[in-house]
Amino acid sequence: MARDENDANATAESSTERDRAARRRMVEVIAAEVAETGRWLEKDHLDEAVMAAMAEVPRHAFVPAGRREEAYENRPLPIGFGQTISQPFIVAIMTDLCGAGPGRKVLEVGTGCGYQAAVLAATGARVFTVETVPELAEQAAERLSELGYGDVQVRQGDGSKGWPEEAPFDGILVTAAAARRPPAALIEQLAPGGRLVIPVEHRAPRFLMFGAVGDQELLVIVKDEDGSVSEHCHLPVAFVPLIESPGAGMDEHEDEDEDADEGAGRDGREAGDA
Repeated sequence: MARDENDANATAESSTERDRAARRRMVEVIAAEVAETGRWLEKDHLDEAVMAAMAEVPRHAFVPAGRREEAYENRPLPIGFGQTISQPFIVAIMTDLCGAGPGRKVLEVGTGCGYQAAVLAATGARVFTVETVPELAEQAAERLSELGYGDVQVRQGDGSKGWPEEAPFDGILVTAAAARRPPAALIEQLAPGGRLVIPVEHRAPRFLMFGAVGDQELLVIVKDEDGSVSEHCHLPVAFVPLIESPGAGMDEHEDEDEDADEGAGRDGREAGDA
């Protein structure tokens, strides 16, 4: 009996070390890809706290059992209900771009399996996350609690409306693509100096400026101290659509040149829901 127990402990320790090694390799891949995409990100490396969080959070615990051998590959994986766990590279850059860190209050829209929320929490941020699919919200809350991220607040509901009772937020991160403009409620819930990181459907004039083509682009909306907002464009991405309330868009004006990218191919980074 004692021998069986020792064998089981040795197997568990070996598995844990393999997972740690796999996370270290994943972080190396992320670092290389960040350097590659520096022209979009306007930086060639991410914050050390973000990279440490990526090396800490056990991604294999957030994927279906049949996919655990693939957990540390740099690509999205299906998690059920038509959703995916995001590509690790995308999780890392969105965490960095939203300014997550100790004491920062961050809202995530699109909990998925809970992986992105865990990474945000691992940076020391106070995390609130909203998921529209009831089953995913329940599973994510249980999983986060079991893994030691019980301080993450999970709500089931319409993420495009944000979380007004807990606003304002220092950072808001959206893991699904908005229909051409960010939801107004999310911008309203940003604190002065806050940052909204969100993929939106392709807007050709800004996208082609970078010499890339695709269906979506990752935007960072920054709210200035006086309440005005500025918008920065980052790299091409591919996310599942954000389920939005009617009239949730940033403004009432139609985007111009809607057909400017007709026939363009996809050259975006893979992403998905976290």
